[in-house]
Amino acid sequence: MTRLVRPRRVAPFALVAALAFAAVGCFGPRGGGPVPVMGQSDLTAAQMAGYFWAHEPPGSPCLTVSVEELTAYFQWHGNVENVRGDIAFAQSIVETGWFRYGGSVQCEQNNYGGFLGKSFPDGETGVRAQIQHLRAYADPSATSCTQPPLATPCADPVFSAVNPKGKAPNWNDMGNGNWAAAPDYAAKVLTVYNEMRADAGLPGV
Repeated sequence: MTRLVRPRRVAPFALVAALAFAAVGCFGPRGGGPVPVMGQSDLTAAQMAGYFWAHEPPGSPCLTVSVEELTAYFQWHGNVENVRGDIAFAQSIVETGWFRYGGSVQCEQNNYGGFLGKSFPDGETGVRAQIQHLRAYADPSATSCTQPPLATPCADPVFSAVNPKGKAPNWNDMGNGNWAAAPDYAAKVLTVYNEMRADAGLPGV
C-alpha cells in the first residue's frame, strides 16, 4: 500500500522555478549540439534521487511513492523504451515544481509530465505514460500505442495526439508547441539535467 506523502509547506511555483532555473548561465546546455530524446539513461536511479535530495527547495515533495521508487521507474521504463529516463526525470522536476505542484494538477494524480486533466492509478503508470509520450515525439517508428512498437502496455492517454510521430527527436526541439508552449522549455529541462550530471561527476550535454 503506497503512502501519500504530503508537503509540510507548498512553495509558490514562481519561487520554485526561480530556485531551479536561476543558474541557467552556469548550468545550462553546453556545446549547443542536439540532445536526443531517445537512448539509455546515463544516470542511475540512485544518482537521480541523490540529486533531488541535495537540491530540493524547502518543504516536502508530495508523492504517492518514494523518490527512490520514482527514479527507479524513470530509469527502468526509459531504458526499456529506449527513451532517456534521466532527462525525463529532469522534465518531471520542471513540470511539477520539484513535486510541490500547486497548479491544476495535484500529487494524487501521479501526473509527472504535465498532462492536462489526466490522472494515473499509481506512480509507475504515470512515469510509463510520460516515457511513452516522449517516444511518440522522438521515434517515427512508434506509429501506434500498442505492443509492439511499445515495449510495455500503453498508458499514454494522448499518444495519438502527437502527429506526425518523431517530429521532435531532440530535446532542443521541445517547446514552441512541442510538449509545451514556452520557447525556453528545453533549456529549463536541460538546465536541471546538467545539474544532475554535474552532481554525478559527468560533463554537461
